Amino acid sequence: MATMGLVFLVVAFAASIAAVALLAAGHFAKRAAITRIGRVAVAASAVALLVCCGILVFCFMTGDLSIKYVVEERSVSTDGLAWLYKLAGLWAGRAGSLLFWTFLIALFGSLILVRSFRGTREEDAAAASLDNLAMMITSIVVAVFCGVLLFSDGNMPFEATPSNYFTADGELTAVAQYYSMNQLLEHWAMAIHPPMLFVGYAGLTVPFAYALAALILNDPSKLWVERTQRFVIASWLFLGAGIGLGAVWAYVVLGWGGYWGWDPVENASLLSWLVCVALVHTLTVYRQRGAFKRWAVMCACLAFTFVIVATFITRSGIVESVHAFAGDPVSLALFGGLIAVSLVVPLVLVILRWKSFTADTEGADDVENLLTKDGAYYFNNVIMIVFTLLLTYMTLTSALPSWMPFGGDALGKTSYEAIARPLGIVYLLILAVCPLLAWGKTDPRKFFKQARIPALCALVLFAFLAFWWATQFLPVYDAMMAKNDANTASLLEAGPGWYYNGLAIVGLLVASLLFFNAAFMFVRNIRVPRKRGAAIGGAFAHVAMAVILIGLIGSNMYVFEQSGYMKVEKASAGEESAEAADESAAIVSAAPFSAQEYRLEYASDRVIDNSMTSNNVVYEVTFDVYRNDQHIGQVTPSVQLDTITQQQKLNAAVMSFPEEDLFVVYRGVNNEGSFSLDVRVNPFIQLVWIGFGMLMIGTFVALVGPRRERSAQ
Repeated sequence: MATMGLVFLVVAFAASIAAVALLAAGHFAKRAAITRIGRVAVAASAVALLVCCGILVFCFMTGDLSIKYVVEERSVSTDGLAWLYKLAGLWAGRAGSLLFWTFLIALFGSLILVRSFRGTREEDAAAASLDNLAMMITSIVVAVFCGVLLFSDGNMPFEATPSNYFTADGELTAVAQYYSMNQLLEHWAMAIHPPMLFVGYAGLTVPFAYALAALILNDPSKLWVERTQRFVIASWLFLGAGIGLGAVWAYVVLGWGGYWGWDPVENASLLSWLVCVALVHTLTVYRQRGAFKRWAVMCACLAFTFVIVATFITRSGIVESVHAFAGDPVSLALFGGLIAVSLVVPLVLVILRWKSFTADTEGADDVENLLTKDGAYYFNNVIMIVFTLLLTYMTLTSALPSWMPFGGDALGKTSYEAIARPLGIVYLLILAVCPLLAWGKTDPRKFFKQARIPALCALVLFAFLAFWWATQFLPVYDAMMAKNDANTASLLEAGPGWYYNGLAIVGLLVASLLFFNAAFMFVRNIRVPRKRGAAIGGAFAHVAMAVILIGLIGSNMYVFEQSGYMKVEKASAGEESAEAADESAAIVSAAPFSAQEYRLEYASDRVIDNSMTSNNVVYEVTFDVYRNDQHIGQVTPSVQLDTITQQQKLNAAVMSFPEEDLFVVYRGVNNEGSFSLDVRVNPFIQLVWIGFGMLMIGTFVALVGPRRERSAQ
């Protein structure tokens, strides 16, 4: 199987190089026959890479251990989702994930090929040239990625399993059995999270390719925008879904009670999403107003550049992260060079085409009044790009020389939030106001007429949220400040109380304004038959952002945490009963554990030995939960221990209510036999998940909805 995979990988590499040469020759020599052969090579590359992925999937599913990568990334799980974890082995490791990503880029190139046969007669010639060059550029990227797979030992997915991995009977040796998928990855959200991101990353190759093609052809029309816009929205949708699923996994599996820790790899996935936000809005201006043309092509290229930056962060080894792959010199040099090329080439082309890529209307690129749609879109771009650049720099500070600001230091969560919180609130305020503004010049009377009713509704919502803040959130802040522990220190780092709480109040006000302005815009768009799906989905996505902001303020800024030990008293005969399945008889009493209005009381505990089937042992404790002295149910957190690697996985127990989550983590026992617990009360976290779902729905509507306006019936 290893030999077969290697052969098809070589075929994919050769086909992608042939596609580049043939499409370039066919275009510049104006030979349609050569171009058609180049198109066949594009499809052949995708098919060969599909076979490569299929070989690995077959080996994972059937237990064929002839490929070293399969041995190292296989799942030994036996639960109901074992099939999903086996499939996820394809993208669980460095080599397999890069192969899968390469296939997706080739697949998007093939989608360009398929879509190129559907153009209208009027645009056939221009569109064909644009499509051919876009496929050529996509094939260049595929060839580069295939080269990394073939010529770097650490990235080769089809290395045969060494003979010393097996015993004389053909079974894996004790050392080889050590290799398997990390148990932290064996969760449905984590199994789906990486391919979602990879689809988004691969999809952003398309706008990059079309932007470069438009610059090469010196075609400033909106044709390239029309042919790439759905790809941009689809990429943004998949990136958002991937980031959201990663947050779900972090919340449930990692056991720290949060869902975003500003880890370097988390940041890497966010970079392209942020640039994509700017790109989506910039393409809207390009299509509707014929403005921001130079910026649009650069933004399309920047989106791809930051995909490579994310790859550089996760695969070069220059930053420390629990999510990152081990570094290798080839990835460091190749992806670093690709970043430079993807920046320099479009920049040079933009300079060369500067006069061609001007606005259709004189002065449309100039923002003379900030209180206009032009100004709102301009600041949208500025904030997103500035934040992306800051986030990139802050993520890489640990790898920078000491003479640079923060060089050599790994910045903590508080540093990121000090920038993200105020910048995010300002950005969402722009989103709230933008739909009420006009292009060129805003009529104050019309603005206030449109804003009046949404503003009154927003004030009602804000009054409720302010009351909730004063009665629920502020006491939590005071309680955490009074604890004088690590959480208190973190709050002090975030700024004085008047600033911290004032920022939350301003955020709740902005969320209220955004919610009703976007909701009214959504209703107006729904009632107009000829409105495009992008307008309807965009308005709904803005409503979602308001919901997410409220959820973030509660679940990120006003979390109550209580860590400590539940003291237990054991019967003398239970000293050696740790191996027994029924452990509860050994404990005669346990002190309650309290966190705000919640009280946990010991109910039972047990040990589940799966060492013979899944190489793990689960230590499980069940607690009765009381809220204001009323019994409301039970929670069963656990610790899962890998018997081979001795790695622990904390399985948190979450009890959800409309307004908050009770999050309980069991971390084992101390020397005295007491249970180590970490209990959090996460307010408004349900709004984060609901808002995330709404955002995905809105983006999906914008993706599948009609792009051309229909005439009124």
